[in-house]
Order: sequence, then C-alpha cells, then structure tokens
Amino acid sequence: MNVAEVMAKADTGEGLTVEEIKIYQANVRSIRHVYGKYGTLAKQYLENKGTLWTVQDIPALLHGIDSAAERLYDVIYEKLSKNEQFMRTGNYLEDVRRITEMQRLIDEEIRTELIYSL
Repeated sequence: MNVAEVMAKADTGEGLTVEEIKIYQANVRSIRHVYGKYGTLAKQYLENKGTLWTVQDIPALLHGIDSAAERLYDVIYEKLSKNEQFMRTGNYLEDVRRITEMQRLIDEEIRTELIYSL
C-alpha cells in the first residue's frame, strides 16, 4: 500500500493495520503544543485530578487559561501597584521585597481563580 492510499484511508476514518499505522506515523508530523506557566499548571492539575480526558479541546482550554492569566495579572498588578503597601520606597532591598510579595499575591490569585476552579 502506498502513502497516498494510507493517508486517504486515515482521513476517512477507516481502521488501519499495523503496517499502515507505521506508514502514517512516518509521514505525519504530530502537533506539539507549548503552554505557558499557567496552562502547564492547569494541565498538571487536571491530570492529577484525573479529569484531563473529559476535556473536549485541551489545547484551546490551556491556551485560553494562559491568555486569561496574562490579562488578570495586568489588572491585579495595576490595582496593587497603587496600594501604599507596594509602592516603591527608593530602598532597593525593600522594593524587591515588595515586588516579590506583590507577585506572590498575584500568582496565588491567578491559581485560585483560573486553575483550581477547573
């Protein structure tokens, strides 16, 4: 059986033999999805929870979580940066501590709102 016949058979959804599967895999490149920090965390959370297989379109969900996390990060950062507790003081070590604490709070909020609510 040639490559064109195997590809046509796979496209129609017919069952493939072991040899046909080998031909198909040799000629089709699999799509590898790369997710950001929060998409990866969501995937791990769903895998650990045992519900990853129930999600219809996993890549769309995980990319959506990444983009929502970016938007939420920007919104929360703007809100917290106006707070007196996180304003810069001019003291380098104190400013680093404040920024780190603000990033920790934002990360915790994103995990709670977007990941652990799945």
